[in-house]
Amino acid sequence: MKTPATHLTAETRAEALAAMSDEEGVDVLVIGGGVTGAGIALDAATRGLRTAVVDAGDWASGTSAWSSKLVHGGLRYLLNLDFKLVAEALKERGLLLTSLAPHLVKAQPFLWPLKMPVIERSYSAIGIGMYDAMAIAGARGKKTVPTQKHYSKKGALRLFPDIKSSELTGAIRFYDARVDDARLVIDLIRTAAGYGALAASRTQVTRIIKSATGRVEGAVVTDLETGREHTVRAKHVINATGVWTEETEKLAAPDSGLQVLASKGVHIVVPRERINAEAGIFLRTEKSVLFIIPWQRYWVIGTTDTPYDQDVARPVATSQDIDYILEHANAILDKPLTREDIVSTYAGLRPLLQPGTKGDDTQSTKVSREHTVTEVAPGMSAIAGGKLTTYRVMARDAVDFALGSAAKIRPSITEHTPLVGAHGYEAARARAGRIAEEQGWTAARVDSLLDRYGAEIDDVLDLIHEDSSWGRPLEHAPMFLRAEALLAVRHEGALHLEDVLMRRVRLDIEQRDRGLAAADEILEIMAAELGWDEQRIAKEKDSYATRVRDIDRAEELDDDAGASEIITADPEIVPRRTFGSGK
Repeated sequence: MKTPATHLTAETRAEALAAMSDEEGVDVLVIGGGVTGAGIALDAATRGLRTAVVDAGDWASGTSAWSSKLVHGGLRYLLNLDFKLVAEALKERGLLLTSLAPHLVKAQPFLWPLKMPVIERSYSAIGIGMYDAMAIAGARGKKTVPTQKHYSKKGALRLFPDIKSSELTGAIRFYDARVDDARLVIDLIRTAAGYGALAASRTQVTRIIKSATGRVEGAVVTDLETGREHTVRAKHVINATGVWTEETEKLAAPDSGLQVLASKGVHIVVPRERINAEAGIFLRTEKSVLFIIPWQRYWVIGTTDTPYDQDVARPVATSQDIDYILEHANAILDKPLTREDIVSTYAGLRPLLQPGTKGDDTQSTKVSREHTVTEVAPGMSAIAGGKLTTYRVMARDAVDFALGSAAKIRPSITEHTPLVGAHGYEAARARAGRIAEEQGWTAARVDSLLDRYGAEIDDVLDLIHEDSSWGRPLEHAPMFLRAEALLAVRHEGALHLEDVLMRRVRLDIEQRDRGLAAADEILEIMAAELGWDEQRIAKEKDSYATRVRDIDRAEELDDDAGASEIITADPEIVPRRTFGSGK
């Protein structure tokens, strides 16, 4: 039976590597499998371009898995009068909510607490009113989320009983949206593959190939799973590697391209029952913003915004980061959080784009106040900046730049291209009650599956129909089914235990042991699917257990340098190669 094109497996990865390195070559080689690179791969593939996308790690293994998990217009940008940026982001939010990924992106209410009863309410109402109006305009007159609603102090406390009554005189409720960021990226890659993109994770660009005239003509990529090198000929190479942007640029032109600095953002996760509230909270702090965001089983609270100059592959929360978040959250919570309440922490790095470009001879196009595309060398461009919400706009601009004048006859169509799981989602949701009854599941279980798989919930049900054991919950993680661990390998491209626990089933952020107790059962499923022996199983578990131990130790330190030293002392399950220089 032929594997569907949208299914990512170890076999389809090997086939993609062979195809991208054939004599035909590709039109576009995308370096980076975060949300930007995945979006570029989908944009290019749906324009009919032969497209390849590679990442040195797993899909979404960098910044894209460790965001605040929001799809939002950026209310704080509106306060800075960045109207164009906010309007653009709100349009994208509307598309994701209604057509592109309605199974992954969900409307989320937030409270904006007010301290001054009249003046603050008046100007806040105007600002949030503009926010709502811009969202409706971006959706061509359609209301994709409810508009603002005003609450007295008593009304606000009914929505968020655990807020300190002294911290507000009332509140305004507004809406944004939340998303499982890693799953969004994986679904983008899968959708791109469905349109013909050749996708290979754990594949690092180790050398850029140039012609005698200095034009980039492709790259040598190394399959980090086997060590084998492949030569990929490409008409255009697009660097979308986020905090690795400058390292990647150096392979082609050390003195050209974009300049990016890393800023660390940390979040903590606490159990849902720990905070009694029906909405999230949005607050501005002296350094960043504070979000308290409800999910089905937990709250995500963050974030920080601090310069970072350690190993960008594995940032980690420090004791100081955790204290900062607890301090700011407890400033408004009536029942203070303690470290004992914390289920997990996670840290991600924002690639902060610096003004201008390196060198004087680059042909740079400023496409947004938030992102830039520039020529690194003839035949190679780089994109950096932006945010998760506007990934599709960034992808469109990057492919337009690569195509040049040809973009007019091959325009982007991703505004009308749903991701896997989106087509048929409403029909699947209409069957939720029947599915729950037939399977003996709670409504919450079905909602969780629909929010992860959308219309592809039928893939889960088909597995269970073939073998009822796939419908059993994981023994040590009963919020997930055994089938979900299997689909992580069979459909979603997981190659290692950490790929499942960190970016597909995501027990890494949901359980205090980061899913380690469930590892044996998941490894049993993976081993049968991937043909692992006992030695390989032990290696996978030992590597993940070491990571869990190292994070626990690092969180006790106050400084990034000390924390990073602990994390980097032990190698990753598949180490990246050190960047060299190419000709």
